[in-house]
Amino acid sequence: MNYPAGPSQEYLRNTVMTATPEQLQLMLYDGAIRFAARGGDEIAAGNREGAFVALDRAQRIVLELSNGLRRDANPQLAGQMAALYSFIYRRLVEASLHQDPAAVQEALRILRHQRETWVLLMDKLRQEQARSAAPSSSPAASRPTASAASRFAPGTESMALSTEG
Repeated sequence: MNYPAGPSQEYLRNTVMTATPEQLQLMLYDGAIRFAARGGDEIAAGNREGAFVALDRAQRIVLELSNGLRRDANPQLAGQMAALYSFIYRRLVEASLHQDPAAVQEALRILRHQRETWVLLMDKLRQEQARSAAPSSSPAASRPTASAASRFAPGTESMALSTEG
């Protein structure tokens, strides 16, 4: 059954539908961090059910990050990223099973580092695009350059994000 979307759901839907693959990747990192942090807070409060729900959401997002890797673009890098996402996922599962705040913090540390790295990559991409858009007399400068971020961005267009939780 389809329920009418509220204004915040409609805004989120429009944001996701108009986002670039790079922005979608950033949204996934933000969601994983938000839900993992909420799970850690729920563990600290002694709320097992709340911790499970929040950490489950974070786990699902990490799986989406892993499933969206473009292995054809750079198999070695994709393999390393898949191993990292697998480690984060396992730590989130362990945190949920054992109500372990240290496991949540370890997963959060890595997710935050990955997010920061992704933002730096997006900034570098914007700078490259700005340079290539600037008029130049050099034929090499006028050639389009491959988007570094899009080579590794997951196919997250079908990922349904939600503000619930």
